[in-house]
Amino acid sequence: MAVAGLADATVLVPEARPQDSVRAALAANAARQRADAANWKVFHGFGFQDRLPESGITFRHVPVDDGARDYKAVHYDHGTAIAAADVDGDGRPDLFFVNQRAGNQLWRNVGGGRFADITSQAGVAMAGKVSVGASFADIDNDGRPDLLVTTVRQGTVLFHNEGGGRFRDITVEAGVSPGKAGHGSGAVFFDYDRDGKLDLFICNVGVYTRNEKGRAGEYVGRSDAFQGWQYPERSETSPLFRNRGDGRFENASEATGLVHRAWSGDATFCDLDADGFPELYVLSMSGEDRYYANRQGSRFEDRTAAYFPKTPWGSMGVKFFDQNRDGLMDLFVTDMHSDMTTAQINAGDTNLTVAFERTKSDAWCAAEWKPELFRRATNSVFGNAFFQNQGSGQAFAEVSAAVGAETYWPWGVTVADFNADGDEDVFVTAGMGYPLRYVANSLLLNEGGQRFLNAESVLGLEPRRGDPMLREAFTLDTALPEDRRHPLAKGRTGKVRVMGVASSRSSVSLDVDGDGDLDLVTNEWNDAPQVLISDLSARTTLRFLQVRLVGTMSNRDGLGATVRVHCGSRVQTRFHDGKSGYLAQSSLPLYFGLGSDTAVDRIEVVWPSGRRQVRTGPIPLNGTLELVEPQ
Repeated sequence: MAVAGLADATVLVPEARPQDSVRAALAANAARQRADAANWKVFHGFGFQDRLPESGITFRHVPVDDGARDYKAVHYDHGTAIAAADVDGDGRPDLFFVNQRAGNQLWRNVGGGRFADITSQAGVAMAGKVSVGASFADIDNDGRPDLLVTTVRQGTVLFHNEGGGRFRDITVEAGVSPGKAGHGSGAVFFDYDRDGKLDLFICNVGVYTRNEKGRAGEYVGRSDAFQGWQYPERSETSPLFRNRGDGRFENASEATGLVHRAWSGDATFCDLDADGFPELYVLSMSGEDRYYANRQGSRFEDRTAAYFPKTPWGSMGVKFFDQNRDGLMDLFVTDMHSDMTTAQINAGDTNLTVAFERTKSDAWCAAEWKPELFRRATNSVFGNAFFQNQGSGQAFAEVSAAVGAETYWPWGVTVADFNADGDEDVFVTAGMGYPLRYVANSLLLNEGGQRFLNAESVLGLEPRRGDPMLREAFTLDTALPEDRRHPLAKGRTGKVRVMGVASSRSSVSLDVDGDGDLDLVTNEWNDAPQVLISDLSARTTLRFLQVRLVGTMSNRDGLGATVRVHCGSRVQTRFHDGKSGYLAQSSLPLYFGLGSDTAVDRIEVVWPSGRRQVRTGPIPLNGTLELVEPQ
């Protein structure tokens, strides 16, 4: 179908996607949000604007053919990461965009919301590799964030930060990519043995490709990729590497009993029992997640059933944070694959409320899977999970429906205090892109720790710039002989542009322009990023505090520390994990919005080493406070 306004090309829009209905549903949903907002107690008098052109960023995500031109249901469409860190030490956060084709890019923040491409200088493009995840962390405690990137069957790559925005590939000497390269995904740095050095856990998904290679050198996806979880021989081990401290890592999976084999895309960590040794929570995109308790840094023990009796079936995004300010870390897990049954996809094409009013339903999944497979999922929930920490070593309570944490077709979770009121909010990326319909991202405002409110339309995140229903998916060549043409190009002449829809994968929250409020930057699927700049600082009297940790006995980044900020009787608690969004870990200060509080009475830090530090007032606000671990 030709589309008006897109001349000089033949444009194809898949007829199965109900664009007009989607637009109408989006408009109706936005109207409901704005009407509901009149009764909200939470502050929402601000908004975001996409300032990509002003930022100077020209990165574009380019998918492999299996994710666009030759689309098939294969795990390539899970996308790639975005991560942030001050790589050159100038005090401004820089951005690293991960790509499948056309190379990764590192963009230096030059101030005022503008960026400059320093990829070539930095040496981190990894051209020719299909990259997936990215994690910044200081692996040698020299004060500079290093960078690890995972790939699909092309090995893990570890870069040492040499200073001045330059990196050196130390993969071989560090020993982090030995043996057979797996289908890499998210990677997490954490100090599991409390020796002051960051260790590494790498998630491998499972065998979803064949040995045949495509035109850009990528491995071609299997036609039955999403049935792979049913075959044990296709699973891959997700390795744990111990940092020896001499520039090398050693595989510690067997030694610690952490031999994890599942279709895992991401993981995170948290010290839930407050003994100083962080536990590990690993997602499964086709089955039960796993929670591994850390036994004094020597062994990991599977304690999933005791703490998380039912986990999501198709987990994608994950984050520990204190949602209700009780000082205990809760857990939010998004579930994509439970939303991707044929029944749900088809229902959404005729009943678009599915895309806006997500509720858990075993019926969708029961209709999709054979009875014997469905019985294997009796220990799962279908939909997002919000696990509320009950304390005292009790099992977490799953309360996603009660707190409003259900979303549709979700990927990543970015947790941040976007309105600076002291309660952390959640941004959830969503959607698939070509050849499926459009689904909006979600911004969940935290209303006093009681519930989340869908606010993406109220805050200007939806609708997006341009027309999200018309994004070029790929262009076809009609110069080929008819028998070699793509099916959509047969019988046509000229330039054939096939259109898809916008969709996001990873995101990171940071203060892009240095005005004190938190902005958002996304890594889109088959598209340019969104650089979503908040105007909060211009709309209200902004009070905030950023805390940058500098470990001495602990790891330099302070990953694994717990920080509490006291303002009178109000206390905010953050666990420092660096977890910035789907597939990514960033090196950023902790952000505390203060709302109406005008002073911080004291700050308490429990360092990974076990040392406790208290900083009392006066503490200057609206800036960054550096806390150095006492020796």
